[in-house]
Amino acid sequence: MKKTISLKSESLRDIRTITGSALMIALAVIIDFFRIVFSNIMEISFSFLALALTGMLYGPLIGGVVGGVSDIIQYIVRPSGPFFPGFTLNNILSGVIFGLFLYKQKLTVKRITICVLIEGIITVLILTPIWLNILYGAKLFAIPRLIRFIVMLPIKVGLIYAFGRVMENQKLFEKFRAA
Repeated sequence: MKKTISLKSESLRDIRTITGSALMIALAVIIDFFRIVFSNIMEISFSFLALALTGMLYGPLIGGVVGGVSDIIQYIVRPSGPFFPGFTLNNILSGVIFGLFLYKQKLTVKRITICVLIEGIITVLILTPIWLNILYGAKLFAIPRLIRFIVMLPIKVGLIYAFGRVMENQKLFEKFRAA
């Protein structure tokens, strides 16, 4: 039986959803403190993990909201360069994509790999170069960004799969989700 994903906002009224979303925003902000910055146009952050967990727990709508809010708070707490709404859009899209692929779905390496590939192609390889070109005049195609994407792919897949399995094994999905 195929499960349908609801984009209704009914779960936004549930206290568990609101609390869990706030925790995921805080987690994303805290994890972002440990980003590795190579230059103003190249950095590695692990805050994707909070967005992936949010997508698993609450779906695409709340994943997108958490992505957008966490990006704005991350910028307020630790600005790096000028604020640019394009990067907020990237975070919103990441949360939505993680929610579309991982919410109420069986976690498999294949599903997570496809999810991370699509999310990365859209945000890392297509949109981010456009935003960096607008901000800094950076090239639209940069080999270091492609290398970083390729290197980060198995790391992202492995971390999302590991954390997702722990949450499944500890029955945390049922505890965090709205009834």
